[in-house]
Amino acid sequence: MFGEVAARLPAGLADFLPGAVIDDREAWNSVPENLRALVLADAEAALCRNWSVITAGDYRQFSENGNRAEFETLYFSRRRMLNDLVLGELLQDEGRFLPAIVDGLWLICEESGWQLPAHNSYERGGIRHPLPDVDRPVIDLFAAETAALLSTIVALMGDRLNVISPVIVGRIHREVRRRILEPYLTTHFWWMGNGQERMNNWTAWITQNVLLSTFSLKTDQGLRAHVAEKALGSLDAFIKDYAEDGACEEGVVYYRHAALCMFGAMRIFDTVAPGVMTPLWSAPKIRNMAEYIVNMHVDGHFYFNFADSAAVIDHCSAREYLFGKAVGSQKLSDFAARDRATADKPHLPEEWNLWYRVLECLTPVAPAERDLLPADASYPGIGLFIARDEDFALAVKGGNNGESHNHNDVGSITLYKNGQPLLIDVGVETYTAKTFSKDRYQIWTMQSGFHNLPTFGGVMQRDGADFAARNVQAKFLLEWADISLDLAPAYPSEAGLRSYRRTATLNRGHSVEITDIHDGDLPATLSLMLQEKPVVEGGTVHVGDLAVIEVEGGRDIQVETIEINDPRLNISWPSTLYRLRISFAAQLLTLRIV
Repeated sequence: MFGEVAARLPAGLADFLPGAVIDDREAWNSVPENLRALVLADAEAALCRNWSVITAGDYRQFSENGNRAEFETLYFSRRRMLNDLVLGELLQDEGRFLPAIVDGLWLICEESGWQLPAHNSYERGGIRHPLPDVDRPVIDLFAAETAALLSTIVALMGDRLNVISPVIVGRIHREVRRRILEPYLTTHFWWMGNGQERMNNWTAWITQNVLLSTFSLKTDQGLRAHVAEKALGSLDAFIKDYAEDGACEEGVVYYRHAALCMFGAMRIFDTVAPGVMTPLWSAPKIRNMAEYIVNMHVDGHFYFNFADSAAVIDHCSAREYLFGKAVGSQKLSDFAARDRATADKPHLPEEWNLWYRVLECLTPVAPAERDLLPADASYPGIGLFIARDEDFALAVKGGNNGESHNHNDVGSITLYKNGQPLLIDVGVETYTAKTFSKDRYQIWTMQSGFHNLPTFGGVMQRDGADFAARNVQAKFLLEWADISLDLAPAYPSEAGLRSYRRTATLNRGHSVEITDIHDGDLPATLSLMLQEKPVVEGGTVHVGDLAVIEVEGGRDIQVETIEINDPRLNISWPSTLYRLRISFAAQLLTLRIV
């Protein structure tokens, strides 16, 4: 797909301007007043803060105790603070933020490595080295993000930096070339693609930022041509792992780092070689990838989530809106416009990519033309099926346990009623060294026993692509929707399970029924994860004031309380969650939810 574009590239590739230059006062003076006030308030607050100090000991924490958060707090605070200062100067052009901007630029250029400690490795899944080697830069997600940040600053306000000293822009050029562009062309990193090896969000995310760095700076045509050719190959390596339905197996959070970054890369190509992407904007697969976020939305901040994705994510930005416009999807552009209009922080204060923040300031977004009606969605490529009516939103996740950012969740069900979470997917805690290690599945949120799934004599699902759903069927009719699958193959042999047929039925306008029919040797216990406190009365469970679950075939129902004190989980959930454990010996277990 993208490889075909290489033949259409012109001999000379133009510059890419990630926004309006500081001298374009008409553009910057047109930023809406409410947005301007928010940006300037953050810029002025940044002037009163001190830059973080990062020591070698801070970097070594990850290799010593697995802690990622403390170093990353120091690292990202520099980049967000620099973002705030630059946007303030772009809006005002009075010079008062420039000295602090130079300090931030110099600090970042002085860092020994731009890669995170958790990514300081030269091969996929390899040893994480305790300190960065200045002679062997690693291009990870945030080394590329850092290069894009500095390159965007040079492109938009390099003239102002040159007034202070031309050394500043020259230093940025050298650091970006040494740390990113030269290793990009001379070293193979796993995320670049290698035959049929599966890629993930890293490929699109890093490729976009390498392109942004290459074409925002004044690089030579030979380098541009080589980067463009390699980037197109990586985009092919990325998109090959998507089915035609466009679903992101990593979940909706990673849509913004995957499909949306692919869109960013395509947009850069279409600017430096006008029209080169024209045939691809109308490709059904790319349009399906674009619209994925719409179909995953439930209500307000809530989205269907699985794997390492969260149930609550940030509002849409101009990027989703522009993606919708590019692929001709009124559905996506309307959704993004409506969602963006409800954002309480439309200036993206937590974003580290300056290009995205500039787009947010300068992109006029037309109001949504029409409301979206609840719609079913089918993603057979990853085994995800969604059914809705005016009350319920139901998702069933099939697939396999070898997907990127996998949790052992084959066959799990997520259910919302009246826009509120009923049967939930907890998500993932703050990342540590354990999250992406051989011990990943020791973490409780990764285990099938903490999803809406059964265990057998305590035996849970196993990780790996061989542990998968089989015989998946889905029917979507006017009066009902029916999704069924055999989830027995997701369990190891010691579960003593011959079959486990789960059927989730949405009786539109009435109820949801979950029917589990199993054949096995060990006692079975079904777990249900809840946000609302359940009250058990015999075979009936009252889930707050939200719903009633009627259980048939269960022997004993127990309620466990789970305290949630992880910052990442607390974005989506309150401080207490509940696990309902329903033991059953009969072959048939039925839940009716009203």
